Amino acid sequence: MPKPRKIPVRMCVGCRARNDKRNLIRVVRTPAQEVVLDPTGKRAGRGAYICPRVECLRKALKSRALERALGVSLTPEVVADLEASLSQDEDHE
Repeated sequence: MPKPRKIPVRMCVGCRARNDKRNLIRVVRTPAQEVVLDPTGKRAGRGAYICPRVECLRKALKSRALERALGVSLTPEVVADLEASLSQDEDHE
């Protein structure tokens, strides 16, 4: 009988809730120091996870938890891009 696969669990930097890795969205700081959403979860760079809700992103930005997790200060343009991408993802569900 095969061993059941272990499902990786990650914590949202916004609401601090634990969830399966595949249910969260990875935000990554690439080696080129740009911050982008990583829908595949495989891009190279420092990553942090957030729930696929704009409220969690806003909470993570307000507490600066996302900046601490990625080790970079976020510009207003990057924040706007992240919010736009997340709200676009919410519209598709």
